[in-house]
Amino acid sequence: MQTRKTWALLSVASIASMVIAACAPTTTTVIVTAPPVIQTQVVKVEVETTKIVTEIQTVVAPTEAAALSFTTPHPILGDLRVRQAIAHCADRASIIASVYPFVADQSVLLMDAFVPKSHWAYTAPSTQYPFDVEAGGKLLDEAGWKLGEGATFRTNEAGDEFALKFTTTAAAFRQTWAAVFEKNMATCGMRVLRFHVPAAYWFGDTTGVARRDYELGAFAWVGTADPGGATLYGCNVIPRPENGWAGQNAMGWCNETASVAINAANNTLSRDERIKQYAIFHEEFAKDLPSLPMFNRAEVLATAKDLVGFAPAPGEPYYVYNINEWEIPGKDTIVIAFSQEPASLFTLVEDAYVAAVAARLVYGSHTSSLNYDFAAILYKSLPTLENGGAVVNEVDVKEGDMVVDVTGEVVELKAGVKVKDASGAEVEFASGTVKMQQMVVTASFLDGIAWSDGTPLTKADIELSDKIVCDKESGATSFFLCDRTAAREYVDDTTVIYTVVPGFLDPTYFVDFTPGAYPSARVISAGGTLGEAAASTWATLPEMSESPLGYGPYKITGWTKGQEMSFEANAGFVLGAPKTANVIIQFVADTNAAVAALLAGDADVLGSETLGAGAEVATVIEAADKVTSYVQASATWEHIDFALFIK
Repeated sequence: MQTRKTWALLSVASIASMVIAACAPTTTTVIVTAPPVIQTQVVKVEVETTKIVTEIQTVVAPTEAAALSFTTPHPILGDLRVRQAIAHCADRASIIASVYPFVADQSVLLMDAFVPKSHWAYTAPSTQYPFDVEAGGKLLDEAGWKLGEGATFRTNEAGDEFALKFTTTAAAFRQTWAAVFEKNMATCGMRVLRFHVPAAYWFGDTTGVARRDYELGAFAWVGTADPGGATLYGCNVIPRPENGWAGQNAMGWCNETASVAINAANNTLSRDERIKQYAIFHEEFAKDLPSLPMFNRAEVLATAKDLVGFAPAPGEPYYVYNINEWEIPGKDTIVIAFSQEPASLFTLVEDAYVAAVAARLVYGSHTSSLNYDFAAILYKSLPTLENGGAVVNEVDVKEGDMVVDVTGEVVELKAGVKVKDASGAEVEFASGTVKMQQMVVTASFLDGIAWSDGTPLTKADIELSDKIVCDKESGATSFFLCDRTAAREYVDDTTVIYTVVPGFLDPTYFVDFTPGAYPSARVISAGGTLGEAAASTWATLPEMSESPLGYGPYKITGWTKGQEMSFEANAGFVLGAPKTANVIIQFVADTNAAVAALLAGDADVLGSETLGAGAEVATVIEAADKVTSYVQASATWEHIDFALFIK
């Protein structure tokens, strides 16, 4: 199983914004130079936020910027005081309670940055926006939006009513919290007109967010252990018609301090330096408020009352990471209920969450990311610069060598190509050689790993994994890391040395450049061995899709489609035999059926993917005498982006 990060488009589009906006109560005129038009690949996610130049009311674009679209500040949202008023008037505790009434302390989910408060990259910004209707009203008054006697909504001197379109999806979840937000705004005299549109439109390639078609826009971002952010908030990633709508910064926010910081945070391998740069970014983001972080979505998991060893945590997406430690005293079987059945266990091509969970029983979890921080499970350690597992060398690169250029693309070095030299400076190659940084990572599996049939892990097994993952015929959807790997040296049956293409310094190198393995000697029904089978056939091989052989805590012993998967403990698991002899993944019709099974004692574990966050959660939480519930902040977070510029 390949353990490296998959660099692919996420399922829901999202965007951050560059803002050059009008704010303070002065009448200073600021000249704003439009950022360069950059051709970038759009990466879809569930969005982030933006930034603004404060202390201004008027923005005058220079001649060269005048031809560009989206350079006119929004007549309402271009004023920082308005955005601040919206933030103060939003009763986010009530908004959270509207969708998560079972969460007793809403502050656990409340966000004030683009990463959760438990994330290693989080530093609390000094600028905060507590719920304060009086403060919001004062800011609106200062911005020229007055609430006349007997009036419901504010108007300006010209008699224009304060009204903003609020666009989001038609999902019941968003309709619920958006309705509360609308009432909050009305309390402060701001009319909000809600538009709940189909997700296909809102997140389409040529519609909705992708075309900056909103004033207030709500959607969700999916956070990760590595926060990223450079593709969301940088000044060089603002989508416009002139650059083919390339880029994710749909808000149009361009704060040079923030842009430099977010890029610096993603161009260093030092954790301390990354934290420092993210802190600068969080501060600028909060001051300019190009987007209003709302809340983390809640994840709820539930287990039988007597199940021990179950330990989910924020940042760790797979609650089965330690399933070898689960046990119910007096029982030899644990039942996990799924409301969705995997299509395949060949996770290189099958990306459904339930498939990943089931596959981890077979292959094990190679690493964990509890509280958004990585740790090794099936490796001797994570290979870091600090422990010597990785080094960055200065190398002489010549014409014809493959390098990563300043845009992050893998290219052949030739005259005119711009790269970062060993000092980090941007240079244009002319001839001869140029010194660049090149990372070398040495990663090792734990000693003693064997396949569940007793066959020891071999060098050939590790080599086969890299071969399949990087084969264009395998069905894999991304070759990002493959393209950025210059060489691999298979040292022995546990260790690989990865030499990275010069110029590529990956912030999560310590998990991205680690080995996976497939059982190369396994005999398959099609004839021959797995190692001999063409990559193009792997997705249809039953030995990969239905009955894979792994080295994890369990081995799959049966799969009755539409009913259940059965697993038996792998007595030879390298971390020790699992505490429970058998695991069954039971397929149920829906969440109601899963909850009924848990309460009746027919199921022992419901993950958040099955339990969800609907009315069934209350049923589970109220049954505290029968089950144990786990409520935690997920990595997915809701936010409202502000359109800082209009066409």
